[in-house]
Amino acid sequence: MEFFDFLNTAVTPYHTVDALKSFFKANSFAEIGLAANYEPAKAYFVCREGSVIAFRTPKQWCDTSKFRIALAHTDFPTLKISPNPDGMNAGVCTLHTEVYGSPLYTSWLDRDLGYAGMLAYVDSADKSNTLKTKLFRGDKLFRIPQLAVHLNRGVNQDGLKVNPQVDFNALWTGASGSSVSENRKNLFVKALEKELPEGARLIDFDVQLFDAQPANRGGFNDEWIYSGRLDNLSSCHAIAEAIVGAKSAESDCLVACFFNNEEVGSTTREGAASNFLKSVLDSIASLQNDCHPGVREHDRAQAPLSSTLAESIALSIDMAHAEHPNHTEKHEPNHAPLLGKGIVLKTNSQKRYASDLMSSAQLRLLCEKAKIPLQVFIMRNDMPCGSTVGPTVSANLGIPTVDIGEPMLSMHSIREMMATSDHADMIKLVEALFC
Repeated sequence: MEFFDFLNTAVTPYHTVDALKSFFKANSFAEIGLAANYEPAKAYFVCREGSVIAFRTPKQWCDTSKFRIALAHTDFPTLKISPNPDGMNAGVCTLHTEVYGSPLYTSWLDRDLGYAGMLAYVDSADKSNTLKTKLFRGDKLFRIPQLAVHLNRGVNQDGLKVNPQVDFNALWTGASGSSVSENRKNLFVKALEKELPEGARLIDFDVQLFDAQPANRGGFNDEWIYSGRLDNLSSCHAIAEAIVGAKSAESDCLVACFFNNEEVGSTTREGAASNFLKSVLDSIASLQNDCHPGVREHDRAQAPLSSTLAESIALSIDMAHAEHPNHTEKHEPNHAPLLGKGIVLKTNSQKRYASDLMSSAQLRLLCEKAKIPLQVFIMRNDMPCGSTVGPTVSANLGIPTVDIGEPMLSMHSIREMMATSDHADMIKLVEALFC
């Protein structure tokens, strides 16, 4: 899967899952439901809205079988269009947005913004009102302009202060005629209805804005990548490439997880705190039934999984903070990852990351085996630390987990930056996990 094509296509979690599904199908992964029976030495994937789990079952499941799991998330900080978004000021129709996650506010101003998402609708001819969905991406550009310097004279000295309630109304069309004023509460819904099949009725929508500028290479030697959504599409791409290129192991199951809603805490039905992953692993573990013909059904399905997970390993792959050349004081001096210098092991004594002694040691051995450079990051003691899906999955499943990432700059900006060589190292590392 070409990296830039993926970055430019995956503009919402729904589009991320759609791109991953297409990639998996093109490489002989079969889409299957949670209740299905999985055959040995086969490749499958299961979807739950903005999340997807892909896996390769082992040739034979046995007492020593383990899970080798790679985790990432499909969402990213953004501005979502609110349910009743329409407004009008100064002859311009605006859309009220709701902040999702923790975006770097100022980066969303004066940008060309696309809009995309999922629409829920019913066909007018369908008397049963069966809900259907349509993935869409609009072909127009919106914008959130900031106030001119002449009207905000102290901005360069005092810094720009963004009020998300006031300053994040997106300008999307010019008002024309009295009918616009009278019916402005329905304008955006009417625009979305044009994306639906003839005769369909829009019931609800989940639409967000995104950076419309394509991904590009940067730096004098093209050593960097500039793009929106690098956090965490880079990890999704690396994991997808690795599991597609892998082969079924003799006894271990290879699992690639792509969860939605990490940026808002993961506590959703499609997030890392849901039952999604455990349900899939339960079904995979049922392969062991052929190896334990004398064990009662309940014991076969339930008892071995916890011990299997305890002997397994998960890589929680998210982006990491590279040292900023203009603000080196923001990093702990002995733990300041550099762009282009390899994978970052993320650890935190307050357990905001899942890395512990044994999981970190396993990562170090894996990097040694694959000849991949490794850097270590901890947060300064006087600054709070972020988190990932790692602690959630590790706590829920009891699986040893290590948090890692590619170093980047401008994290949570609408436009982020990373090194090409670090992404190649990440793909290589996940390949080593799955080989």
